[in-house]
Amino acid sequence: MRNPLKEKLRRGEAVIGTFVGLGHPDVTEWLSRLGFDWLLLDAEHGPLSFETLQVMMQSMNGSGCVPIVRPQWNDPVIIKRILDIGAYGVLIPWVNNREEAELAVKACRYPPEGIRGFGPRRAAMFDPEYFKTANEEILVAVQIETHKALENLDEILSVDGVDACYIGPWDLSCNLGLGVPPPWDNPRYREALERVLRAAEEHGKPAGMFTTPETIEWAIEMGFTFNTVGDADSFLIWGAREALRRAREATKAS
Repeated sequence: MRNPLKEKLRRGEAVIGTFVGLGHPDVTEWLSRLGFDWLLLDAEHGPLSFETLQVMMQSMNGSGCVPIVRPQWNDPVIIKRILDIGAYGVLIPWVNNREEAELAVKACRYPPEGIRGFGPRRAAMFDPEYFKTANEEILVAVQIETHKALENLDEILSVDGVDACYIGPWDLSCNLGLGVPPPWDNPRYREALERVLRAAEEHGKPAGMFTTPETIEWAIEMGFTFNTVGDADSFLIWGAREALRRAREATKAS
């Protein structure tokens, strides 16, 4: 197994992905060929079954874009199935301490380093080296989205096998009592983001966050390198709204 997303992060490159919660392989087929480094298939908040996730990843074959899945929870059973159908990594929600970070890593690794059961059904179908390389190549990212996670940043990021951290800005804002949407200019919120950046730099691991087209430049300027921008749902709405706006203007002008 070779994970080009993980290779880029090891070299210190900034990578760009986007969220996909629309459960159709056409969506991942199109987006994976636009130039994104990775697509985040969202099974936490999106209605994506294992069968749907598999065909969405199959449609990305040959694109060079890496499929990463956000599972419903930090559950080894769920994570195992996600990896077995071909995900190159996972973004684990709600990781708040060392034990939870360690569990995420163990769920992604075969023994003796972890507890992943052997049965890489689709993942190893065309890769005879999968078992030998998967432990090293699977990307494990943890989501920082609570006050407790902020307090335990050092112990979370010190876990061997945690490759990156990613802020859920809406959840983090909620858990800090600041509501939604996040108050980007609020000093307390800004300090929380900078705290994640400092800890990630100290541990030599990239940090990222969910952004919109309006906030991606701001996030990159702050130092976040493992980012997503927008999501498939919003892209569909934005494109349709703009097309409709132009059509209405043309109708009025005629």
